[in-house]
Amino acid sequence: MGTIVIELKNVERSYKAGHTETWVLRRISLTIREGEFVTVMGPSGAGKSSLLNVLALLDDGWRGEYFLGGTAAHPLGRKQRADLARQRTGMVFQSYHLLDDLTVEENIELPLTYKNLPANDRKGMVAEILDRFQMVAKKDLFPNQLSGGQQQLVGIARAVVHAPALLLADEPTGNLHSAQAREIMELFCRLNAEGTTVVQVTHSEENARYGSRILELRDGWLTRDEAVAGRNGKAETR
Repeated sequence: MGTIVIELKNVERSYKAGHTETWVLRRISLTIREGEFVTVMGPSGAGKSSLLNVLALLDDGWRGEYFLGGTAAHPLGRKQRADLARQRTGMVFQSYHLLDDLTVEENIELPLTYKNLPANDRKGMVAEILDRFQMVAKKDLFPNQLSGGQQQLVGIARAVVHAPALLLADEPTGNLHSAQAREIMELFCRLNAEGTTVVQVTHSEENARYGSRILELRDGWLTRDEAVAGRNGKAETR
């Protein structure tokens, strides 16, 4: 198994309302290695999206220790965390999060604008990913001219154009019909086979079968961590 991509030590998250403190993550400790395809499951309100937001460094309110690709994220300030996330991660959202006034090509290029890359290099990387995702003919269209499945493809292309080590996906097929969902999951499998570490949050047992490991959360606690007989390997309890 590859090097450690994610290491959490006693990560906790709570929200305060008046005198009441509500816990959404309780003492989460886990390690995810390069090349794993991890599914996070659990009932609504279990803390799945909260965990993903911590992993994506989108949330500042957690406590504990988080090492991303060997870099300690917990002592960093907000801007440094954002820079680290841009370098190491790609994020795919259920609701696509595309910018309506940008074309497909411009949406995909967006993460590259944060890097000190010459315009020609950026254009080349976008052209390569458009070709790979078979979207060249749609590069000048706007999101509202695309189907849900096509919009999600653009979202994934945007997430991986800068070749992140870690791809995070929050209910990536929640708004798609089954054929589109299957296409997206097969794409995740191909990216994973090429070396991208994938962590997905899903309610779907079908989607979970594409991965190699399941984490289950209940009331903020990690209650299950198990390698599974999915499409990538043999079952084995951790």
